[in-house]
Amino acid sequence: MELEVRHLRALCAIADAGSLHKAARQLGISQPSLTTQLRRIESSLGAPLFSRDRTGCLPTPLGRSVLNRARPLIADLAALVTETRAAASRAEGPALRVGSTASRALPGWLRRLRRRFPGTEVGLRVDVSAGALLRTVAEGRLDVAFVHEVEGFPLRVPPGLRERVLVAREPQFVSLARDHPAAARPVVDLAELAADHWMVDPSVDGEWDGLRRVLGAAGIDPPVLHGDYLTAASLVVLGEAVAPCQPTSGPRDDMAIRPLRGDPLAVRLLLYGRPGIALDALYADLADAYREAARQAAPYRAWLHGQGLSEPCLTGP
Repeated sequence: MELEVRHLRALCAIADAGSLHKAARQLGISQPSLTTQLRRIESSLGAPLFSRDRTGCLPTPLGRSVLNRARPLIADLAALVTETRAAASRAEGPALRVGSTASRALPGWLRRLRRRFPGTEVGLRVDVSAGALLRTVAEGRLDVAFVHEVEGFPLRVPPGLRERVLVAREPQFVSLARDHPAAARPVVDLAELAADHWMVDPSVDGEWDGLRRVLGAAGIDPPVLHGDYLTAASLVVLGEAVAPCQPTSGPRDDMAIRPLRGDPLAVRLLLYGRPGIALDALYADLADAYREAARQAAPYRAWLHGQGLSEPCLTGP
């Protein structure tokens, strides 16, 4: 077996993520596929490149040596691809490359961007990892990224990116089945959910750490399931789990969205752009789209009213 660029990318992803699960999500493949690929690479080289245990993956001395050689090769190739794509974009016409973590404000933002920049091709990449999106902006493969940062777990921001804070503290709500006893109340205490299975996506940067800290501070240790939020929604509807969610989450007949008393879970909403991008104009459209999403979410409107607010407190450019 000969090493290919995709193999080197896989090794770097495993080292950066610290686990096969997170690396597989970032690479867009299944964990068993990545595990098989790593075994073939190690078999080809004749020695293990990572030590693996229940806490994750760490490079062995040989692994560090391979990574030190692989990273410059990948960086050079990425620069070549970026420069080639930039040249092609100039030839084909203007383009705006947008990245985002999941958000109900995203459709409205894209609609406004296309209206603001007629004739510009607005591309989109959605990723669960804010860190991966920021690295992609730094590499020149995206122009801007709209991301969230879990409170208490700051993102690693590559140098040179420009930042705008959209919301300094957005409370995170909880989704639960319509017939859950706590759903009958407008605000839910964490203690009411102590016996429920909580579901969280560990590949979302800081998500599991933030939830674990909040639950621990509340003195509860409920069973936790790890999985993506599409699966979480299915389990929530069936009453098999509860899950943290954005306050702008859309209404569903089979699911209740409720704020948590005291708002213990929160994130910062951030917009990052590479140098030379008209970030203020992009921020203005994003702010309008976020306000629109907030108005459409009845639980969020009720929460804002309880805070004496008619709309979300946006930080401004």
